[in-house]
Amino acid sequence: MKSSQLANVLIKIIGLYVCLCAMPGLVIGLLAVLVSTFGIPKPGNWLFTELSFSIGAAVQVVAGIILIAKSRNLADFWFKSEEE
Repeated sequence: MKSSQLANVLIKIIGLYVCLCAMPGLVIGLLAVLVSTFGIPKPGNWLFTELSFSIGAAVQVVAGIILIAKSRNLADFWFKSEEE
């Protein structure tokens, strides 16, 4: 296995890991939206805090998807000096 192929696989694994780590934040954010729509009162700035976690998690999911989709291009860019 060439190092560019190994890098491709490892970048995909990292992208999947980033997506999986963002899932709890997304779930909490979606639950916060559901709770706020049904009018269950929460103290303080609870909704804003949970939605900010959700927005950050959505950015992480997008970054993970980009890593997975562009892994071959990244691996070729980093290891373009290798001979076939």
